[in-house]
Amino acid sequence: MPLFRKAPSDMPEVDFDHLPAHVAIIMDGNGRWAKRRGLPRTAGHAAGAETFRTIATYAKEIGLDYLTVYAFSTENWKRPAEEVSAIMGLLKKYLLEAIEKMERDRVKMEFFGDLSPLHPELRELCERTREISKRYEGCQVNICLNYGGRDEITRAVREIAAQWMQQGREPEEITEEDISRRLFSGGIPDPDLIIRPSGEVRTSNFLLWQSAYSEYYFTDVLWPDFSKEELLRAIADYQHRSRRYGGV
Repeated sequence: MPLFRKAPSDMPEVDFDHLPAHVAIIMDGNGRWAKRRGLPRTAGHAAGAETFRTIATYAKEIGLDYLTVYAFSTENWKRPAEEVSAIMGLLKKYLLEAIEKMERDRVKMEFFGDLSPLHPELRELCERTREISKRYEGCQVNICLNYGGRDEITRAVREIAAQWMQQGREPEEITEEDISRRLFSGGIPDPDLIIRPSGEVRTSNFLLWQSAYSEYYFTDVLWPDFSKEELLRAIADYQHRSRRYGGV
């Protein structure tokens, strides 16, 4: 049972019995947060990592089924080597701490993206986390790492094409479900709500296929300043929308 059933007094009313099943977040604004404080970008990523820890724990406490976060994109390799190294170091630190606490917190973790370019030690930590997570039920946190929506769809289509060629099947037989189940998120419901902090208003190659009918929530709050209260604002806003999926 969720530990927090009541929103703070200054928050819109949230119906905790009808939460979105799947919330996704583009964790954006770490660099600008650091720049405004005269700090290196790496300090912003460190602050953002702590925010992720807080929000992931809170997602489980209030009863979300799935939380997916955009941690590192296929395009982020273009950033300065020092910054990439800092991000990977923070992820390693987080996973080491998470593995120690998983039996207590029982938060499941999965990874979306091509992990092959990562350092072997980091890949091994991801796999250990996955294996431990198989024992748990409840909230699943999906970390998008070396992930890109276009890359994900391309991989799925290539897999289908190879299988179809072997089986001598016709392209007309390909269905949306064939593609969906070959995505990194195969078997997981599409996100109901996608949140983008930092004031940017774009999707940035995030969950392109899965977000076809997702609701978006944009906020000027930079990710390191994103709070439990801001998450509740987004959910409250979502709960007042009418989702028609192309209908009337």
